[in-house]
Amino acid sequence: MSGRMTSFLGGSPLSVAVRLLVISLLVGVVLSWLDLRPTELFNHLVYLVESAWLSVFGSLNRTIDYVLMGAAIVVPIFLISRFIKTRG
Repeated sequence: MSGRMTSFLGGSPLSVAVRLLVISLLVGVVLSWLDLRPTELFNHLVYLVESAWLSVFGSLNRTIDYVLMGAAIVVPIFLISRFIKTRG
């Protein structure tokens, strides 16, 4: 079990914990220096995902509308032309 844990973590649990602690401290200092808070970053990420979602599916909704409007003209003309061609 210890071998699996060491393999999964990429080293002994204690050394990985120390590395994570040091990296967390450095990242915390940089974020503090930039005056950023994790909640702000999370809120911006949520806003980005929501905007992308609305943009993609809003565009898809408009595309479906355009296809239906075009089909209202194209399909009847196609059917009429096929009926005329089969009679002739």
